[in-house]
Amino acid sequence: MVKVKSLYRCSACSHEVAKWVGRCPGCGEWGSIDETASAPSGVSPARRALLPSTAAVPISTIDSQTTLARSTGVSELDRVLGGGVVPGSVVLLSGEPGVGKSTLLLEVAHRWARQRDERALYVTAEESAGQVRLRADRTGAVHDRVYLAAESDLATILGHVEQVRPSLLVVDSVQTMLAADADGVIGGVTQVRAVTAALTSLAKVSGIAVLLVGHVTKDGTVAGPRTLEHLVDVVLQFEGDKHSSLRMVRGLKNRFGSADEVGCFELHDDGIACVSDPSGLFLHHRADPVSGTAITVAMDGKRPLLGEVQGLTVGTSAPAPRRAVSGLDYNRVSMVLAVLQSRCGISLSKHDVYAATVGGMRLTEPAADLAIALAITGAARGTALPSGMVILGEVGLAGEVRRVTGIGRRLAEAERLGFTQALVPPGVDTSGLSMRVREVTDVQAAVTSSGLRKQGGQ
Repeated sequence: MVKVKSLYRCSACSHEVAKWVGRCPGCGEWGSIDETASAPSGVSPARRALLPSTAAVPISTIDSQTTLARSTGVSELDRVLGGGVVPGSVVLLSGEPGVGKSTLLLEVAHRWARQRDERALYVTAEESAGQVRLRADRTGAVHDRVYLAAESDLATILGHVEQVRPSLLVVDSVQTMLAADADGVIGGVTQVRAVTAALTSLAKVSGIAVLLVGHVTKDGTVAGPRTLEHLVDVVLQFEGDKHSSLRMVRGLKNRFGSADEVGCFELHDDGIACVSDPSGLFLHHRADPVSGTAITVAMDGKRPLLGEVQGLTVGTSAPAPRRAVSGLDYNRVSMVLAVLQSRCGISLSKHDVYAATVGGMRLTEPAADLAIALAITGAARGTALPSGMVILGEVGLAGEVRRVTGIGRRLAEAERLGFTQALVPPGVDTSGLSMRVREVTDVQAAVTSSGLRKQGGQ
């Protein structure tokens, strides 16, 4: 008699162990070890050929028109998805509680049903049908072709799909669904994997576009096994500051398009709205230039966003001057201060220094170094930068200004928004631009070219 040995394999990293353990020794994931049967000793691993249910066909005979992306009606979401939702695809939207995931997908279901003669099915297990209806009334997302079901059982959900026959299915959320034929508790690794696999199979067989809501853990990753992200076609991250109405959708994985696009939204009491030009949220428009401010252009994925950097210096008698940073990388600001003192002779050892961005924007890329340097220099000398100037460049420890990626796209966006001057690193292609572009090789040259002359001996 052939003896079959049992192995235990991690669903997250495929690490194998001889006996069951609670935590995978390979990746550290909890509850991801499952029992699997290994090949019997003395038996060839070759398997018996099976007759396929459908024959293989030449790729040239497959109609590609049936899998073209279809617009959701939400332009910023379409941007991130690569044009829209592909029929038969599975999209996972993850984010922290209260960020607006349910509001966004309810709006997607409403616009999907409104712009075409097709049905959308919204399934929720976190709220009652009445709660979802109240949100729909508040956001104006009520439509006769949007069907609502408050269910948590997977088999019942599949029954609703058979009855309604929608072309779009929204499941809120995958961690609250129960697969009766799978072990584990609701929200556990085994349950989440089984529910996602079943919904993925439904999408591929029926051609229904499926949108899943996923919770995130404390460190910001999608809750559940890593295989959850591998099973779906698109993974989106929905994020936003609780103190701001701005929300962003970032693409983390996309089998049908670019995975580095960003969509911007603004969350209101009456729903969620697309922000096609978010740069205005990060700029403070004023009539006259003010010392201690500089405008730069950040790249969020492929999207250029203009942001304002503000600096403030205040004299102090404390032995250790304060350095306060908001929206910027603290270490990079400290490095810029050291370069200003060593290479430009701007000593701030007896000044408290404050550096921040406007509108809750986060600038962590090196392209903002030169803007930080000039904003702080302007604050220390009480001199404002010229109106309509944008500043780009990475600052090295030797005081040199280095090139950054996507300068052409950054400058084109600044010119579109009315900026007429730019300070950039050397070697930039300015063809096709009508704005005045000045190249600077180091920070000292940038301070001189920008007009931040010394005042009061500073």
